[in-house]
Amino acid sequence: MPITISSVERVARARADLRIGAPVVVTGGDGAVLVAATETVSDERLSAMRAMGALTLAITFRRAETLRARAYDGDLARIAVPDDADLGWVRATADPSLDLAQPMKGPYRTLREGGAELHRAALMLCKDARLLPAALVTTQTSADVGLTEVSAAEVTQAHAAAISMTRVSGARVPTRFSDRGRVQVFRPDDGGEEHYAIEIGTPDRSAPVLSRLHSACFTGDVLGSLKCDCGPQLHAALDQIAAEGAGVLLYLNQEGRGIGLANKMRAYALQDQGYDTVDANHRLGFEDDERDFRIGAEILRRMGFSSVRLMTNNPGKLATMTASGIAVAERVPLIVGKTQENTGYLATKAARSGHML
Repeated sequence: MPITISSVERVARARADLRIGAPVVVTGGDGAVLVAATETVSDERLSAMRAMGALTLAITFRRAETLRARAYDGDLARIAVPDDADLGWVRATADPSLDLAQPMKGPYRTLREGGAELHRAALMLCKDARLLPAALVTTQTSADVGLTEVSAAEVTQAHAAAISMTRVSGARVPTRFSDRGRVQVFRPDDGGEEHYAIEIGTPDRSAPVLSRLHSACFTGDVLGSLKCDCGPQLHAALDQIAAEGAGVLLYLNQEGRGIGLANKMRAYALQDQGYDTVDANHRLGFEDDERDFRIGAEILRRMGFSSVRLMTNNPGKLATMTASGIAVAERVPLIVGKTQENTGYLATKAARSGHML
């Protein structure tokens, strides 16, 4: 086995570097740029990057809409950072939680000329690192500064390959739902967050398995939050699987519709200001739903299943299972957990995300 690291490993290292505030180098057809995540970059590194050349702040089209900044590149906008802009300016532009505290931002000068390939890769790295999708970018002028270097193509390929994973362990875990439970742990090959399969009984691999793809929800599953229906759905699904005697629940670590817990709390803060769950995600710079349900299909396939009776209200899960080669023999509705506090949230899921409630 070669000692040198693979492209997937380099991209994983680049994500980790951005999380701790270290810049990375991204290369491509447009040359090479230095990239730092706005959420973690320090004043010192901001100054050092500015000394290397003109600074650009890359944000997604969704965030640009909020800021009324022109997104000439379609899915993103490249904002020219003024020479006198400090870290406070950068973060206020990137972070919607500061919009009320600093409402007078802009007007922004966004770039039209030049390519956006490297900026697009920078935003993908930030998203995959569960950071705010906003990146500082400047031309890389030093031949070797000891930073992690990845190509834009490698970033895209690693993102697409994130569903590749390996089963690493498993054991019997009796629970209040069933004493015939078993938990298996699956680890993505890119070093990302692990996912869990809770198998109850001995499901027949030749028949459609009663299953649920449940996205992690710390607030709902652990704290019993009344703002969502996640906790009740988790418990109801396990109860139903136990009652039938066999099935599998996949617990996917895609917190906050795939944006991570920190960004989910930012979205909650925006909801407290009156935005619904979709608009809150958009103001943060994310799409309605950033989850990848192909992960669930891959785990089911590795467990030996080829068809499911899927417990869901989400048409996106049904479509992804079918597209990923897992036949959906039946959709089993899971309508539980409505409270006074989450009525608006559930209405938004139905009206704007197509959930069958």
